[in-house]
Amino acid sequence: MHRRLLETVATVVAIAVPAPGAAQRPPANTEPPRLVVMITVDQLKEEYLDKYARQLTGGLARLTRGGAFFTNAFQDHAITETAPGHASTMSGRFPRGTGIVRNSAGVNDPQSPLVGGPGPGASPFRFRGGTFTDWLRVADPGSRALSVSRKDRGAILPLGRAHQQAFWYSTNGNFVTSTYYADSLPTWVQRFNARGTPRAMAGEAWTLLRPASEYAEPDSVPAESGGRDYVFPHVLPSDPDAAARSFMEYPFMDQLTLDLALEGVQALGLGAGPHTDVLAVSLSTTDAVGHRYGPDSREIHDQILRLDQMLGVFIDSLYALRDSARIVFALTADHGVSPMPEVRAASPEAARGAYVDLGPLAAEMSRSLAGRGLEKGALAFEDGVLIVDYAAFARARVDVDSVVRAFRAAALRTPGVARADLMSELWAGDTIKDAVSRRWVHMIPRDQPIPLVVTLKPGHVWGGPGFAHHGQPIDQDAHVPVIFYGPPFRPGRYTGFARVVDIAPTLAWVTGIRPTEPLDGRILRDALREPPPAAARAALGNR
Repeated sequence: MHRRLLETVATVVAIAVPAPGAAQRPPANTEPPRLVVMITVDQLKEEYLDKYARQLTGGLARLTRGGAFFTNAFQDHAITETAPGHASTMSGRFPRGTGIVRNSAGVNDPQSPLVGGPGPGASPFRFRGGTFTDWLRVADPGSRALSVSRKDRGAILPLGRAHQQAFWYSTNGNFVTSTYYADSLPTWVQRFNARGTPRAMAGEAWTLLRPASEYAEPDSVPAESGGRDYVFPHVLPSDPDAAARSFMEYPFMDQLTLDLALEGVQALGLGAGPHTDVLAVSLSTTDAVGHRYGPDSREIHDQILRLDQMLGVFIDSLYALRDSARIVFALTADHGVSPMPEVRAASPEAARGAYVDLGPLAAEMSRSLAGRGLEKGALAFEDGVLIVDYAAFARARVDVDSVVRAFRAAALRTPGVARADLMSELWAGDTIKDAVSRRWVHMIPRDQPIPLVVTLKPGHVWGGPGFAHHGQPIDQDAHVPVIFYGPPFRPGRYTGFARVVDIAPTLAWVTGIRPTEPLDGRILRDALREPPPAAARAALGNR
């Protein structure tokens, strides 16, 4: 990692379903943690942790080898994107419960303008229900939370609707918040921004962390990065403003986010008092690198190695600030990613045919219905779902069901489409053995205007070339790690089926609090050093 950023780190170190109200306590003879650290690595595929295991020596090595590592874990919902994934990490509920279904209907909110920099307004106003932070504060109003990320949705959604502290990166090189949280940036964030690290690193290069001979992947794949800048080194623009805008696509961004998190721990005194506090950190560079270069690239390999080193320093830094015996960690990802068709397909023709887009079909149908008085935008297709404005159809006296059936028939004739399911049929069907159906049922709230969902054939993706994609109900996009680390957890590799929604109830158990609402997740009791007593297990619905 760049020397200037390492110096910054050194400075920081120095200075089944619980019912509402179900009884819960931590395991006997243990003190509850004082700091719960939730780390979400955007687009971290579980397979990376095994693929690069021999080269991991830092934080990922520590967590996977010394923690409770669930290797068969999933974001068990259909639209595997950043917003839905982050909304599930600390809520214990699928998107059908949180109401966060797509990135485009995630945290964007014009009524909550940014504080501290440019960018669209953001808030959790669409989020439904509570999160781990809310449960903590019901038990102890003195508990506090800080959430930081490069992305607004990565910072906001782990907290749900809680009015705690959330900060994310703006293209001006500063971390910002929105008026949902505060009218001004706190002094400690202003001081952090004043360092101007992104601008100061203009012209700096991302080079390989290890000798080139230690990377099996080729370094010259024109399909990567849209055919430009696909060979190491990758250099930040020399102009400071341009460097600040591009900074988020480089490993340096993760280091800056971790630095802010450590600064916040000190400034807010998180984990230092008699309460249990929360630190949520979402690291986004793996997503930026994975999209741009793909999961088979030398760039993603180097990013994982760098992430491992950064997390190692971060954990050591936290332990230098707080009692390690009173800190627990959880690590997961909001989604995975599918390979670039150009890299995996048998031929260029097959690669071109792997990209599917039903947006033009919805637009064409909308235009054909305009003559019957249907308003523009009453029919749209995005992220595998058909979105219908039922009120607009009613005003135009156009039968919705006939239009949906026509779209379904056309979709099924489209190359690359495997399924086009009516949600009414999925809700009424058997989702036990059919993972795709189950994930769609977990995805869509019954009050959403989404009558039809579409799933692609293996090897096909939504979108266009030059970019790796995710967002489907397939294991490549849904398989993620779930790891717990700290005194309450029993180290080991656990191969049983687990979900990201299981994280929050498991953390609730070890902190001795009770969820305030029904959850989709269950306690992962295999990971606990002391299993829950039978009475508590029954009350929590843990099967």
